[in-house]
Amino acid sequence: MKTSPNHSIEVSVDSSFNDQQSEPERQQFVFSYTVRLHNTGSVGARLMSRHWVITDGNGKVEEVRGDGVVGQQPHIEPGQAFEYSSGAVLETDAGFMFGSYQMQADDGTRFDAEIPPFTLVVPRVLH
Repeated sequence: MKTSPNHSIEVSVDSSFNDQQSEPERQQFVFSYTVRLHNTGSVGARLMSRHWVITDGNGKVEEVRGDGVVGQQPHIEPGQAFEYSSGAVLETDAGFMFGSYQMQADDGTRFDAEIPPFTLVVPRVLH
């Protein structure tokens, strides 16, 4: 898949631990994350599919592939952004995620928007 300055989507992610939904005694740690996709290119593009790689603190890797995000295939015009929130459940109190979105530009070009690695970690309480 070819990329050019015309076809550019910048991806940023903020993550947080969801204490209320987690059950550490059952090795269930719930994390929320918000993704922002900003079209920095000169051509509009539609998010067609996603590929996530999720790794927990034990090194267990899970790959997730699917159409769109949160049931949508958003179209992002140049200079515009799309934001959504989702979540992940790990068996450990720390891990990380990364991946890519498969995009199709209005001119027919297909390209990947890389999702940079980000951490999923339970905040530590200091005494």
